[in-house]
Amino acid sequence: QVQLIESGGGLVQAGGSLRLSCAASGRPFSRNAMGWFRQAPGLEREFVAVISWSGGITYYRDSVKGRFTISRDNSENTVYLQMNSLKPEDTGVYYCAASAREYYTDTVARTYNYWGQGAQVTVPS
Repeated sequence: QVQLIESGGGLVQAGGSLRLSCAASGRPFSRNAMGWFRQAPGLEREFVAVISWSGGITYYRDSVKGRFTISRDNSENTVYLQMNSLKPEDTGVYYCAASAREYYTDTVARTYNYWGQGAQVTVPS
């Protein structure tokens, strides 16, 4: 059974940092891009960041560029999201996901077929 399990969420004051981890089990994802998405209350799920299968390519949504860093450790089947200078608008449930297509780096949620259960990140205003 394939599972993606996020950890590291929580409540942090504006300007603070959190590091999310996503541990995959059940199969390796070393040939798949891994992404982070988030969903705020009442809003649709949105792309946050993606890292290619090799780790050599990363994309971010504009609002998190320079503040968030995605990384992966294929030997541990784990992907990370380091979030610095957090803002209230970063509040939401953060989901990690594995891309369905090997060797492609996708930013669209429908191209991902494995999802974690989500981790809550709260940055009070």
